[in-house]
Amino acid sequence: MSYKGPRGTYDVFPGGREPHERADLWAYVEGRAREILGLHNYREVRTPVFEEVELFARTAGEASDIVVQKEMFTFRDKGEREMALRPEGTPGAVRAYIEHNLFKLAQPIKLFYVGPMFRQERQQRGRYRQHTQIGVEALGTSDPLVDVEVISLLYAIHQSIGVRDEVVHLNNIGDMPTRRAYVPELRAFLRKNAAHLDPDSVARMDTNPLRTFDSKHEATQAVLAEAPKIGAFLSPEAADHLAVVRSGLDALGVPYELDEQLVRGLDYYTMTVFEAKSGALGAQDTVGAGGRYNALISDLGGPDLGGIGFGSGVERMLLAAAARETESALNLFFVTLAPEARVPAMRLAGALRAEGVSCDLDFGGRGAKGQFKQADRSGARYAAILGEDELSRATIKVRDMASGEEREVDVSGGSVELLRAIGA
Repeated sequence: MSYKGPRGTYDVFPGGREPHERADLWAYVEGRAREILGLHNYREVRTPVFEEVELFARTAGEASDIVVQKEMFTFRDKGEREMALRPEGTPGAVRAYIEHNLFKLAQPIKLFYVGPMFRQERQQRGRYRQHTQIGVEALGTSDPLVDVEVISLLYAIHQSIGVRDEVVHLNNIGDMPTRRAYVPELRAFLRKNAAHLDPDSVARMDTNPLRTFDSKHEATQAVLAEAPKIGAFLSPEAADHLAVVRSGLDALGVPYELDEQLVRGLDYYTMTVFEAKSGALGAQDTVGAGGRYNALISDLGGPDLGGIGFGSGVERMLLAAAARETESALNLFFVTLAPEARVPAMRLAGALRAEGVSCDLDFGGRGAKGQFKQADRSGARYAAILGEDELSRATIKVRDMASGEEREVDVSGGSVELLRAIGA
């Protein structure tokens, strides 16, 4: 019987052909992200990969795809509690913020996470049922300059790994006074044109009419092109918030465009919403996205404090990035020309590793030619050759794999001279 990975998943393995199948690229992306997030004083949070279903259903909203399209992976535990694999990172991070009283500390609390998310949706290139997100949550503040920082962080991470042709789409979907003025106007317009809308948009007219802007249905989009725009209904507070965000992005040189049809797919968003889009991805062009959620913390039982965050799929980031070859992590490969050389080689390898030098040796019973070929395949910068002659003289030959140049190194005193020879 043969087995394959579950539909909508993938493996990361040596020799992976797609960018997201290569462990070296994953390490590169995560490393760059952690470096940039650290410079902005964001600290890591790790939450369970499953939580109560209600946490995600309540925060996403009844009109969201997570609920409507039944995208969550759900199960009942042995206590008959209904649980779900997390479809996104924000609810768990906010739940942890409240549960551990982080709101009692100096605000804002700036968090980030890296981990798998799960959605039972149709697989597309760069969109998988298990995918990995790098996410940020800045909790305990409604300052519009924090919006600027979060958006610029998303853009900076993408640019640091080579995402091409990127523009941030920005909108403000208003506070409660804005919604009270705008939603009745939008709902009346949609009802008047209901015959031309897709079924999901018709269903959302009563629950969350703003979500109709998420529709990919061609006829629905044609109707929405004539719909009233939220920008004309912004309260003074919402309009001022948007103005500060725009001026901050201008000051930081983040390329953006105002997109009044951008609403995002979750009901908890208020005020600022954004999507970073790359022309390198074609029709499915969103690399990362997020927004502000000023009522979410209080809705989950915490204080009346604001928050904002983003999530960016590592798979999408790698697809949108320019091709990149990472340097081999292997410094040296030992080539042993006699059986009695294997233990001394292993002893030297242990000494080098203790000094932080990566190295390997043959465990496949290869001859000298096969070992050199393996050294080349492994990407090692140097080969260290140890045979009977070298053992008798307490030396080792070091070959530069790029130039082919060799030199003999004294190892009678241990690994000191060998370390010098390879520049470690």
